[in-house]
Amino acid sequence: MNTLPCEVSWFSALCDDDYEFLGVPDPLLQSSWEHCRNIALTAEKSGFDNILLPSGYALGIDTLAFAAGIAPMLKKMRILAAIRTGEMWPPQMARQLATLDQMMGGRLTVNIISSDLPGETLASAPRYRRTVEVMQLLRTQLNGEPVDFEGEFYKIKVDPPRVRTVSGRSPAFYFGGLSEDAREAAAQGCDVYLMWPDKMEAVKEIVGDLTARAAKHGRKLKFGYRVHVVVRETEEAARAAADRLLSRLDAPTGEAIRAKSLDSTSAGVRRQAELREAASDDGYAEENLWTGIGRARSGCGAAIVGDPDQVLKKLQAYQALGIEAFILSGYPHQAECDLFARHVLPKLHHGPLSIG
Repeated sequence: MNTLPCEVSWFSALCDDDYEFLGVPDPLLQSSWEHCRNIALTAEKSGFDNILLPSGYALGIDTLAFAAGIAPMLKKMRILAAIRTGEMWPPQMARQLATLDQMMGGRLTVNIISSDLPGETLASAPRYRRTVEVMQLLRTQLNGEPVDFEGEFYKIKVDPPRVRTVSGRSPAFYFGGLSEDAREAAAQGCDVYLMWPDKMEAVKEIVGDLTARAAKHGRKLKFGYRVHVVVRETEEAARAAADRLLSRLDAPTGEAIRAKSLDSTSAGVRRQAELREAASDDGYAEENLWTGIGRARSGCGAAIVGDPDQVLKKLQAYQALGIEAFILSGYPHQAECDLFARHVLPKLHHGPLSIG
């Protein structure tokens, strides 16, 4: 057994992203307080370390409102709450995050999304520069320090809010993006760099590149990997389950789903498309990495598919490349959460990620 520790997180489908058959909406799986709560409680009961609460401006339910509702129900598991940097005023967001952290007993982590203001579009380079400013402002205030800041996008002079996080320090910032601008923003501002599925050699290259970039800023990053899973008792059963997910999808529906996402033209999404287009006829980019998910989903578009030992081996191979955090999901999310927890999670040496 690999003895390297890792953080293992699940995903609560707040953004209308839960299916039995990809591309076929099911009212019972649509994002709602009850449905997403049940996913989170299943993950907590199953022993996961953290749960990602995603955010989409147009789709699903509100992330921070949901986080506040579920926080008192979670006794051990962390929350990784996604915030969209283009849609908030940093001092107010700092107060909201500190309040959430208190509600969770100090178990809040934050997924930074470099977003536009709804209805506006900012070019990639300035949008990521604005995101760096937001991370700097949030971290300063969440560390309990006053802000006297004059940047390209913000001019703010305020005292820190009275409400503080439990530790008195900022929660960890998780952040992803594949473009040159995104990589520079990550190197300057985040704690955990998240990547979407890719071949092993690409993962190794990204870890090396981001490590070097962060070092130029006198910083060190940890690395996370966001991927779907399909685990069954046998490889044959897992592949059959993966095929079943796509059995009712037609190409126009898949294209419409991908185009609807706000990040449908990003560098990361383009890379997922390249991975899918270069895959074998049955959709595998490399051993046990299946790209079929991406036919009906923008963003994270591949799954680890196999029996428990194959899935474990794949995760441990990523760990050997420097990955210390996994954010997993599967369809339907509650059912696949239970399957992964029974078949693979007990074999992983895991626990909450330690930052700094």
